Amino acid sequence: MSNTALTFSDDQAQAWDQLTDVLANAGVNLSDDLLTSPQSDSSAVMAVIGKAGSGKTLLLAELTKALKEAGVSIVSGDFESKRKKDRRSLAILAPTNKAASVLRNRGVPATTIHRILYTPVYDPEYEKLAEWLNGECDRPAIEGLTDVALDRAYASFQINASVPAALAAAGLRGSDFITGWKRREEPLDIGFIDESSMLDQKALDDLRDIFPTLVLFGDPAQLPPVQGTGGMVFEKLPEKNRLVLSRIHRQEADSPILDLAHALADPMVDFYRFERMVEEAAARDPRVVLAQRVEADLMARSPVLVWRNATRIRLIHAFRAAYGAPEDALLPGEPLICDGIELPMKHRKKRLDLEARGLIKGAQVVYRGPGSRPGFSKLWIMGAEDPQVAAASIVKIEKEGEEEPFIPYAARMGAVFLHGAAVTIHKAQGSQWDTVQVFAPDIEIAAKMGRVEAGQPLWKRLAYVAITRAERELRWVVRNRLARPSEPLGVDDLDAPAPQFELTAQEQDD
Repeated sequence: MSNTALTFSDDQAQAWDQLTDVLANAGVNLSDDLLTSPQSDSSAVMAVIGKAGSGKTLLLAELTKALKEAGVSIVSGDFESKRKKDRRSLAILAPTNKAASVLRNRGVPATTIHRILYTPVYDPEYEKLAEWLNGECDRPAIEGLTDVALDRAYASFQINASVPAALAAAGLRGSDFITGWKRREEPLDIGFIDESSMLDQKALDDLRDIFPTLVLFGDPAQLPPVQGTGGMVFEKLPEKNRLVLSRIHRQEADSPILDLAHALADPMVDFYRFERMVEEAAARDPRVVLAQRVEADLMARSPVLVWRNATRIRLIHAFRAAYGAPEDALLPGEPLICDGIELPMKHRKKRLDLEARGLIKGAQVVYRGPGSRPGFSKLWIMGAEDPQVAAASIVKIEKEGEEEPFIPYAARMGAVFLHGAAVTIHKAQGSQWDTVQVFAPDIEIAAKMGRVEAGQPLWKRLAYVAITRAERELRWVVRNRLARPSEPLGVDDLDAPAPQFELTAQEQDD
């Protein structure tokens, strides 16, 4: 046990010790920073589970730090060194861009599962540059890049540890150094998977094909995958492979939002008692608001969380009407949710390209404006390291009571989007926003229906997931009303990134 135990609770320390043994079997001895060949060919899947505030992220971050200090190569998705016999590798993954960005904001170099399943094919000159930035070779001489440009790249990498950002600082674009994408064939050693409550069995099987050692981090109080079989993948592991964190840490427990989340575990708390608790929390802490209406201004970047699709559709139309959006066009700044990519098999490379850049099912996107050709749009992928993408788009906006949606924006094929001003609580799992609006009348309806899921009332699971999406402020909306926006929609709030992986009209047609 290292001196990190000083920051750990007893359950975290026990989990650390058990995971240390698993990692040693994978060829990483944390007690003496020694890397060896794996001790056996057998695979291992462990799970660290606990409710919000139990310290899962702290444990993940400390393990990542210890593995890096031991010399393990961190595979971040933007560059991967050639595999060496005496080196071990680690990837920290999440199911969505937003979930990965939550970890990156806490200093953990996370990327998406898709970004590891689909790996870039690099230009050889780029590989030299990336290896130099990662401290694996001497400073290279690259034709067309001056010493000043290399210095800018190096300075950028010291700040943000992003190879694409560093190369952009040197004046390079994604198309200069990534020549294509392919499905990963070479395995890695160790995978840490955050938000693993969102995984279905197929996703876990795909990960086990790549990682002989997997550690899943998840919250058993969240909702199981919609397409799953009713449970979470870590619940099927043997008991000895499930490490439970039960203590809620003081620095987290000071949050009124987490206090409310954990109050849901009390079987004596029904919906109406819980709503009174929200009202009482709002009276003593500004981080909880008992709101009389939905705020349209907030919906542009953090969707209203609802249970029912009918509620979602009504709120989306109210949002668009409040901003004066025409029925046959999108306004720059409108939020979208990727619903998949519709491309025939002959365009498989385009699909891999878009998915590897973060445009996967469930990705939250902001429409920035029309592209260079009809049907193309400029998009901003929320939570992606390189968020600007241009792609052929099909936008569907559902109408209440009608089976077919209307389509204000369409290419013949490409990425498919639904409107994102409101989303179901199921789709919100894995995401966090500074301020979250929860539409309480929907949760009340779930409570009245009396449905039970995995031994717990469904409304409590819905409420738990919804309120723990809030990082700073929870707005519990109690009335079916929408406040008018205070300013027009726009994209000025989106930060301009360093690298730009734009898919041009010509690339779409090739």
